[in-house]
Amino acid sequence: MTQSERRAYLIRALLAEQPGYRDLAVPQSEAEQKRLLRALMNLREPQEIDAAFLRVQDAYLQEEAARKGITALDELTPVEPGLYLWQGDITTLCCDAIVNAANSGLTGCYIPCHSCIDNAIHTYAGVQLRLACARLLTAQGHPEPTGTAKLTPAYNLPCRYVLHTVGPIVRGALTERDEEALASCYRACLELARENGLRSVAFCCISTGEFHFPNRRAAEIAVQTVRAHRGEIEVIFNVFKDLDREIYRTLLG
Repeated sequence: MTQSERRAYLIRALLAEQPGYRDLAVPQSEAEQKRLLRALMNLREPQEIDAAFLRVQDAYLQEEAARKGITALDELTPVEPGLYLWQGDITTLCCDAIVNAANSGLTGCYIPCHSCIDNAIHTYAGVQLRLACARLLTAQGHPEPTGTAKLTPAYNLPCRYVLHTVGPIVRGALTERDEEALASCYRACLELARENGLRSVAFCCISTGEFHFPNRRAAEIAVQTVRAHRGEIEVIFNVFKDLDREIYRTLLG
């Protein structure tokens, strides 16, 4: 199958699961098809799907990742021993684990084509990730608490694992409790990585953006906590916005 054929197959299969959408035509343009496919993946509840779908999906997502370009840890230059700063799409980063800024439901963002990192990671990992997260949540019997972490396979992402952590949501003025909760996210991810023998972790800017944690203070907590607790783990501070890149550049010298 070509990428175009795979994409059309996946769209038709996902539409067939939705009674209200079964008669929806597959768009003609590549951009519209990609947007529809992502939207359908975002809306899909965590549930099993047949092996044929997974084979096509996995081939499609891995080819998409290769086309976007994969960046490996050994291509980066440390800003200090064991610490890196990298600006780019975290779903194209090849290291032991990337960190997902999750919500307490843990199963990803259900808003079609939303720009949050949770949406992107679940989209490009594939539908298996949502199901894996749902099983973790079912096993523990309650929403994921703020400041803790869970580990799952990364499926079709170029990294090996995803560390899911729920950062604090800032409502109004920043509090010490918010700051401690954010530091706990970094500590929990590093501890879980260490328990599982991981040697490299890429952190996104947890709780900034949708959760309204001030960018500079978030970066200060991230750098301070990682320096104190990373041990032998190599850490990549992944930023997407120019604002965060400049903040981390200043903090890391």
